[in-house]
Amino acid sequence: MNKVALVTGASRGLGRAIALRLAKDGLTIIVHYGQNQAAADEVVAEITALGSKAIAIQADVSQVSSIHAMFERLDIELVNLTGESKLDVLVNNAGTAIAKPIGDWTEEEFDQQFDLNVKGLFFITQSALSRLRDNGRIINLGTGLTRFSYPVYGVYAASKGAVNVLTQYLAASLGERGVTVNTIAPGAIDTDLNAGWLRSEEGQQQTLATSAIKRIGMPDDIADVVSFLASEDSRWVTGQRIEASGGAHL
Repeated sequence: MNKVALVTGASRGLGRAIALRLAKDGLTIIVHYGQNQAAADEVVAEITALGSKAIAIQADVSQVSSIHAMFERLDIELVNLTGESKLDVLVNNAGTAIAKPIGDWTEEEFDQQFDLNVKGLFFITQSALSRLRDNGRIINLGTGLTRFSYPVYGVYAASKGAVNVLTQYLAASLGERGVTVNTIAPGAIDTDLNAGWLRSEEGQQQTLATSAIKRIGMPDDIADVVSFLASEDSRWVTGQRIEASGGAHL
């Protein structure tokens, strides 16, 4: 049986690396994207070149109606692609990180942070559950910032703290089905989202100074951990926050 993975936010950055890594493992990949269809189509083409199947599908994960519409389309696409509307792996990667001092936040920005990172993850998972096979995998993306602190990321870290708690409760709820649920907590990773500071000399020096492993994290460092959690080898690991940060702030 060819396994199927839905990776949200898979058109770039961590999501792209995760989608490609799971494709190398032989999974069929649903490449979710929010806005950039051209980038998502490029990921699909790369996956196809690897010999795996893939399709791209759009949704605004901050809107529950858009999530529901995506799954209605996905049901049709999956039947055409695989013969049935079933998933084996859900990777909740889509989200955003807004960096601002506490006093500068607006209500709109606060809602945007939680709508993308918490509400979207919850309702995507809710919709996926009836389609997820027993012994499936749910992998949520968290952050190292729920363990160590940078003041401008307080609200972002709070949203990911909610993800950590949801992971634990989902794991407890789904264990009877053999479904595992875990959070991966990256440290600073060299992606477009972090390019503004991490690729600067100051950003690199600050990151290296606080890291046990003296290099900058790359998307593949996270994608390889996802590969393990998506595999049969991770069958006895659930409800966990697994930090993959190169030993940041130890």
